[in-house]
Amino acid sequence: MKLGTVITGGVHRAALLLDAEGGVLAPADAGDLRSFIEAGDAGIAALRALARQPDAERFRLADVRVASPITRHRRNILCTGWNYWDHFYESAGKREGQDVPKPDAPTFFTKSPLCVVGPTDDIAFDPAISAKWDYEAEIVVVIGKTGRSIPRDRAMDHVLGYCLANDVSQRDLQRRHGAQWFKGKSIDGASPIGPWIVLKEDIDLPSTVLECELNGELMQHATAAEMAFGIDELVAELSWGMTVEAGDVLLTGTPSGIGNARTPPVFLRDGDEVGKRAVVSDDPRFVTIMLLERSMANKIDRQLTSRGAARSVSGMAAMLAHEIKNPLAGI
Repeated sequence: MKLGTVITGGVHRAALLLDAEGGVLAPADAGDLRSFIEAGDAGIAALRALARQPDAERFRLADVRVASPITRHRRNILCTGWNYWDHFYESAGKREGQDVPKPDAPTFFTKSPLCVVGPTDDIAFDPAISAKWDYEAEIVVVIGKTGRSIPRDRAMDHVLGYCLANDVSQRDLQRRHGAQWFKGKSIDGASPIGPWIVLKEDIDLPSTVLECELNGELMQHATAAEMAFGIDELVAELSWGMTVEAGDVLLTGTPSGIGNARTPPVFLRDGDEVGKRAVVSDDPRFVTIMLLERSMANKIDRQLTSRGAARSVSGMAAMLAHEIKNPLAGI
């Protein structure tokens, strides 16, 4: 069972993915997925019970659009920087005079929630905003239990599960605004998150392989075990004196292979296809545990608002502008 949100009949519905073909929908009046998460163990138990109901309303992946799992954010998107040392070192000397010493503790920042789009929505690429659009595949932690100053040995009790994100970054905006990351990672409609939340007990995260492809070429490859700071340490450090809430999402950093660190640099262009996946290759139960998600970098009409343009280009469907089939269909 994987948790998520789909759009069917123009309405967002909490959904459970049960197999390669589809799953079941939560009742339309039951609230969004965050409502179930905020209800704690009882909410997850209700979803498990729903999955067993023979008369539950079913859906086929081919008939719905998969949205970002969490569609109602109570705060900014929580993020981690420099959490793979290979990535930290690959950018040394390429930060245009803004290099910093290797950090001794996790580095945190946030992104505007308006940057979030679904896993197959178009990225709101606009060369007038930035000339250096970069990809960053990341594993996302979904908080399942509210807490503050959480001890490291109890941190995993507060984790519900994981999904994926592309922390699309505008490198020139990062440099322009003093090397802080908020502005250069918060462009409306530019960060796909999803497709499904995998419950923590259903995956061996350290052996999970995270990969990113650009137009079919493998650009990033790492295991979660290579993280500089593990999930338990991230949750404990972030929550020290600061409440993390059920339904919050925390991006955990990207591995090496980003475009800005390459020679010559590789940045996204109009029509590029970016795919990311996380699999556990040595256990067939987990081969498609997080599935594959792809997004297109499509130039937007700047007469529209950025948020609206990102959606109008895709027509709220996966990559129709380029006649590429939704890769979730038929998995």
